[in-house]
Amino acid sequence: MRDVLVIGGNRYFGKRLITRLLAAGDRVTVLNRGSAPPPPGVVHLIADRDDEPSLAAAIGERTFDAVVDQVCYTPRQAAIARRVFTGRTARYVMTSTVEVYEYEDRAEPVGEDALDAATVIITPELPWHEPEFVAEYYGEGKRQAEAVFATGPPFPHVAVRVAHVLGGADDFTGRLTHYADRIRAGEPVAIAAANRPATYIDVEEIAAFLFWVTRQDFTGPVNAASHGPLVTEDIVAAITGTFDGGHPAVRYQPVEVGAVSPFSFARSYAMDNARAESLGFTFSHTEDWLTRAVTETLGVN
Repeated sequence: MRDVLVIGGNRYFGKRLITRLLAAGDRVTVLNRGSAPPPPGVVHLIADRDDEPSLAAAIGERTFDAVVDQVCYTPRQAAIARRVFTGRTARYVMTSTVEVYEYEDRAEPVGEDALDAATVIITPELPWHEPEFVAEYYGEGKRQAEAVFATGPPFPHVAVRVAHVLGGADDFTGRLTHYADRIRAGEPVAIAAANRPATYIDVEEIAAFLFWVTRQDFTGPVNAASHGPLVTEDIVAAITGTFDGGHPAVRYQPVEVGAVSPFSFARSYAMDNARAESLGFTFSHTEDWLTRAVTETLGVN
C-alpha cells in the first residue's frame, strides 16, 4: 500500500486519478482549500497552498510515496511546495502543460528536450498573486514552476506536460459547446488564418497516465499526448457527427489578428510522446476516442 497526496484534483481528470489510486489500494490524501469535499475513502486536509505556514501545518509530520500537484501554476507556488515537501516525498509529480512550448513552432512534434527548465529565468517579483496575471501568462507560469523544481539541490520530481484534454460530461471548459452552439446557430467559426495542428489526450487516458507516473522512478519532464494530432476541422467534424437532423453548413472565418475559437492555433502544438512510450506507457490514438469524448461532453445519447 502506497501513500499518495493529491493537491487539488477534485474535478475533471484529477478526480479520475483519485478513483484509480483508491481502486489500487493506495492510501490517498487530498489537500485543498475546503471549497469542495473529496470523494469518500480519502483523508482530507484543508490549507491554502499559497500560504506556506498553512500548508506546512496541514502536512505536519506526514510523508508520502508520491505527491501529485494538480494546481501548481506559478514559480511562487512551486517554491513553497519545494520547501514544504523536501524530505517528505519520494516523488513529486507536477501537472504541467503543452503550453510550456509556446515559444516553439516546429513542423515536427516537439520533444521534451526543446525546453530545458533549468535554463528558464525565474521572475518571482512579477505579480503571480494576481489571478488575471496568472491566467494571461499561464504557459510562462508553468514554465517557471518547472524551473523551480529543476534548479538547486536535487528534488525528485516529474513535470507531466499535458496535451489539450477532451472528454467527459464534467468538462467545465465549455470549449466544445462553443463550437456546437455556433454551428447550430449558423454562425461563423473563427479560426487562425494559418491554422495548425495540436496534440490532444482523452480525460481517462491522462488520469491513467498520472496514475502510472506515481508508480515509476524516472524524473524530469515527460510529454503526455495521444497519437494523432488534430486540427480544428477534425474536432468540428466530430461535433457535427453527433447532430441529428442535419445542421447549417459550417462556415469558417479566418482571423489574422484577434480572438479565435478554442482549439484553433496559429502555431503548432504537436508533442512527441516517445519518451513516455519508451518508459513503458502506451498511448491511444485520437481516432480511438474522439467521437466518444465529444458525445460525452455534449451530452449526446
